[in-house]
Amino acid sequence: MQILDSRTAITVAIGLFTAVAVATAAIGYVEQSSDAALAEFIRAASEPASEHAQPVAKGKTGCPVGKRELPTQLIPFL
Repeated sequence: MQILDSRTAITVAIGLFTAVAVATAAIGYVEQSSDAALAEFIRAASEPASEHAQPVAKGKTGCPVGKRELPTQLIPFL
């Protein structure tokens, strides 16, 4: 019985060590990715807005919706 108890204790210790190692790695990854995301957000927020502005279309565009004829009569559904 003594051998079985020591093997069980070793198995439990290895399992706990593995769980702590995985948790530490996950926390480190989340902190690192959060720092990177924060740095990217600050960098994007500090750039002037004119660099990200969409150009305004003047005149006709390539949109087919504006070229359709508008309906002149509405046909009721029966």
